[in-house]
Amino acid sequence: MVGAGFAGVECVRRLERTLSPGEADVTLVTPFAYQLYLPLLPQVASGVLTPQSIAVSLRRSKKYRTRIIPGGAVGVDLKAKVCVIRTITDRIVDESYDYIVLAPGSITRTFDIPGLTDHAFGMKTLAEAAYVRDHVITQLDLADASDDAAERAARLQFVVVGGGYAGTETAACLQRLTHAAVKRYPRLDPALIKWHLIDIAPRLMPELGDKLGRAAQEDLRRRGIEISLGVSIAKAGPEEVTFTDGRVVPTHTLIWTAGVVASPLIATLGADTVRGRLAVTDEMCLPGYDGVFALGDAAAVPDLAKGDGAVCPPTAQHAMRQGRRVAENVVAALRGGPMRRYEHKDLGLVVDLGGADAVAKPLGVELHGVPAQAVARGYHLGALRTNVAKVRVATNWLLNAVAGDDFVRTGFQARKPAKLKDFEYTDAYMTAQQVQEYVEKARPRAL
Repeated sequence: MVGAGFAGVECVRRLERTLSPGEADVTLVTPFAYQLYLPLLPQVASGVLTPQSIAVSLRRSKKYRTRIIPGGAVGVDLKAKVCVIRTITDRIVDESYDYIVLAPGSITRTFDIPGLTDHAFGMKTLAEAAYVRDHVITQLDLADASDDAAERAARLQFVVVGGGYAGTETAACLQRLTHAAVKRYPRLDPALIKWHLIDIAPRLMPELGDKLGRAAQEDLRRRGIEISLGVSIAKAGPEEVTFTDGRVVPTHTLIWTAGVVASPLIATLGADTVRGRLAVTDEMCLPGYDGVFALGDAAAVPDLAKGDGAVCPPTAQHAMRQGRRVAENVVAALRGGPMRRYEHKDLGLVVDLGGADAVAKPLGVELHGVPAQAVARGYHLGALRTNVAKVRVATNWLLNAVAGDDFVRTGFQARKPAKLKDFEYTDAYMTAQQVQEYVEKARPRAL
């Protein structure tokens, strides 16, 4: 198993419950021995939740028997049935397999925009969320310490690119943080704090529909967030960002959340893809290769509920259910039984904008405000994998509601700026040719 996201962990846990101890050996390749609950990452960035509350340990229970290899899969030779792994000690090792399940997830999608990867922050990993929180609070401290009006104004402007769920929730949660924190800085004018949320699309979160989309925009604008649609970034610098409509915004904070693309691992396989995602059957098998399954963000799984050639969107609810079905299909392949197709009708969407602000569309029912917030938080609690995680998150929410925000920064990498290019290790992967050469050298073919 490659990947410990929603899809990978669900698959491993179902395999452990279904297979007898002597029936198969299960190995999980992941750089971090935890499952990250990504939908709540903006709340970690804003300090509402602690980082460990949404990082569910894979080693907590003694009853699981999966072998965990701490490292990342950097290539797979599908013909030789070998997975090449870069361990956390930077060693290259290889593992043979009979069946492989590819769920390496996705990385932040970037474009060829001057300065983007050098000056933007992402919101895809736990480290990024913790770093962004430190950075935002640091801007308040630096603005408070500065006697230069222009510098002070620049440090109190923040730009978020991406009008999807991640970008909208990130802007909403961090705006609440700065709005509350500035009250503790008597020298700072709260009117100087400006948040910009921009997206090239004509609407925020179009999947919500016109009514809820407008409601979300009204909530954000009421709180002072400036929303610009049909706009993106032309170039990014250390102290300013230029929009495609010509505006230049002085800022030290650019947060990039403009979508995701499949893990670079997919490019090492030499298999057919659909917009960068592996083209798989509706049983999530990779055509032409025996014993290979792929799912989650890295696979273009046919969406049978929608039909017309649609593929499943990269959402947690699809990934979790795909994981269970792939586990069932792996067991079926092992035991010589029939495999089943994946089909799931979307249960709806929830967007937590912080406080009492939220929008939700469970089973097609449109909700706004407190009812939507109750549904959103109920959904997240239900989706968290362990009772410990549920208690931690619920306790954090309760404590934040009663005691309010805190504005402590940890000094995380304070003297070494880290930006988008520093967190996802996209240069660690091999090319397809390098994988083949490595396998041929490490495992010479028998004559």
